[in-house]
Amino acid sequence: MDEKCLDKANMSDLIEVRIDIIGESWTSIASRLKRPWIACNRRKEEGGMWYNDEERRVMELLKALQFGAEYVDIELLSPNINRVVEEVKSKGKKVIVSYHDFKGTPSYCELKKILKREIEVGADVCKIVTFAKKFEDNITILKFIRQESSLAQLVSFCMGEMGIVSRILSPFFGSKFTYASIDEGLESAAGQVGIENLREFYKIFQETLKS
Repeated sequence: MDEKCLDKANMSDLIEVRIDIIGESWTSIASRLKRPWIACNRRKEEGGMWYNDEERRVMELLKALQFGAEYVDIELLSPNINRVVEEVKSKGKKVIVSYHDFKGTPSYCELKKILKREIEVGADVCKIVTFAKKFEDNITILKFIRQESSLAQLVSFCMGEMGIVSRILSPFFGSKFTYASIDEGLESAAGQVGIENLREFYKIFQETLKS
């Protein structure tokens, strides 16, 4: 990551460090962050780029606690979910339990079941990300956030070009935060928008609400 990108990252409220994408230099980057950050070492089954085995993936993820990670992201379907949750909480940090569906957007009923499972395993933040195959999937997710965010700190939106609407608007419906790329061409997921464009949209949107 060059200095320009690092400066942009340090202007964010919260930074995600993708260990699986950055590679071995991630510790150097983490040590230069000035904002709270999320450690994420995404497994291949959920769109990640981790090349080694599961045990090593988890060890590298938990190493982030030594470098000041405020949050650790672990997948709901990981065989090590309980171990990671226990270890992170023992260090006084927070766990994001995440679930990704790259094939579509489940029904509202199924989304509630996923949320319930994330709460039960001890999530501090429940992350549920789906794929928008049609525009109506955005409505399903935004309705889900609005009605269920009182149960837990929830982050939810749709991936893909069709899901940009929910990705941008989710915080207005109760999502704890959303994700943006620090620069064009550095997107870590389909449909992700740049942080500068996202800020400009929020500025315009809030000004419109005031008028």
